[in-house]
Amino acid sequence: MIAFVDNWLQFLHSIFKWFLQIYTQKKIENKLKVSNLSPRPTSVNYHFTRQCNYRCGFCFHTAKSSFVLPLEEAMRGLRLLHEAGMEKINFSGGEPFIHQKGRYLGHLVRFCKRELGLASVSIVSNGSLITEDWFIRFGEHLDILAISCDSFQPETNNLIGRHRNSNKKEVATCEDDDQHLESLERVRGWCRDYRVAFKINSVINTHNFDEDMNRQIRQLNPVRWKVFQCLLIGGENHGKEALRNAEKFVVTDQQFESFLQRHREVACLVPESNVKMRNSYLILDERMRFLDCVDGRKTPSPSLLDVGVEAAIQASGFDEAMFFQRGGKYVWSKSDMSPSLLEW
Repeated sequence: MIAFVDNWLQFLHSIFKWFLQIYTQKKIENKLKVSNLSPRPTSVNYHFTRQCNYRCGFCFHTAKSSFVLPLEEAMRGLRLLHEAGMEKINFSGGEPFIHQKGRYLGHLVRFCKRELGLASVSIVSNGSLITEDWFIRFGEHLDILAISCDSFQPETNNLIGRHRNSNKKEVATCEDDDQHLESLERVRGWCRDYRVAFKINSVINTHNFDEDMNRQIRQLNPVRWKVFQCLLIGGENHGKEALRNAEKFVVTDQQFESFLQRHREVACLVPESNVKMRNSYLILDERMRFLDCVDGRKTPSPSLLDVGVEAAIQASGFDEAMFFQRGGKYVWSKSDMSPSLLEW
């Protein structure tokens, strides 16, 4: 009798182990299936034009093409992205206000907010071509406007190239550089008047890593101050095929960290090192191709207009985990922001 019970218990134990192995294997397979799914295009950066009226020496999306999609095709692509899960769109360039004097951009902004109902619509601009009329026509549909500003010293802006292109002269004057800072102040005021969240983007490089911007940033009081470490991208600002040579602008990790430490008391500071930046952005070029930066270049995917979002995003090199790790999702709709952030 005892032997029978022992054999029966061994049999039950074997059955239990068998079921446990099957359960464990299925759990692993399900995890693999989830990990192989295409990333969700939660936040997309659409560089619809490469043209620009500035000549920043470290620019990583240069004027290698003058192509811009017809408005209806751009809207079709944005609708596809929305259907695939896009919550936020950021329009950039080049300079996004340069095409059709901002009208093309305005129509896209209004379409994304009014027709698609996106939670957040934002723009990154150098600020020089923005007019109050644009805010009157389209400002209500815009959540965030980021202005690129790398220095509050006109001489430094001159060295960086943060000023308008000129056909009449090769060397910019301090008056040109002052115009950039004047544009910054002017746009900040319009953002306040038309209730658009104001943001500043700065690229830290060899000309500004030792600058103290504490006073100016506190006075401007942006909702976010995005501070990037100067990044080399093959074919854009690095290598034989590039239109820029940004090697002389690159700072070490230690220099970048020293800048961050100097400004550590600024509450709106959002730092992004090369490691955080490189693959954590979903970047669309002017033909709506995702750009894969994994190998230090921008390798385009097929256009999502041709193959759909899921197939195109597979070739994006997007690191979704790093996107969330760097705080890529935040309070990005002005309807969710504290009124004090829009009425400073």
